[in-house]
Amino acid sequence: MIGRIVIRWVIIVIALFVAEWLLDGIYVVGTDGWIAFSVMAIVLGLVNAIIRPILSCLSCGCIVLTLGLFLLVINGLTLWISSWIAVNVLNVGFVVEDYFSAFLGGLIVSAVSFVLSLLLVDD
Repeated sequence: MIGRIVIRWVIIVIALFVAEWLLDGIYVVGTDGWIAFSVMAIVLGLVNAIIRPILSCLSCGCIVLTLGLFLLVINGLTLWISSWIAVNVLNVGFVVEDYFSAFLGGLIVSAVSFVLSLLLVDD
């Protein structure tokens, strides 16, 4: 149980690193990079567990209307909110500059974590 949680956390850390590496609008400032990625992975997990269901419930009409594509918008929004919490509340320098970077970063994090989950997590 604990091993799976740690593996999923490491997967998100790697996915965030890939997003930061590929996009100019996502970067780490001021702190050690791996600490920023580690804290950001925890914050993103908490935001996905707490705020994402609320956003999905409030926007269920848009999700149905767009055949689920609005979930990509929510995905970017959760990454942007997580970055805001990491920077402004926890003073960890994982910065997502704008929503477009958050949207693309959310796509990258989702894709990388999906592929790594297929390879590493055995359900």
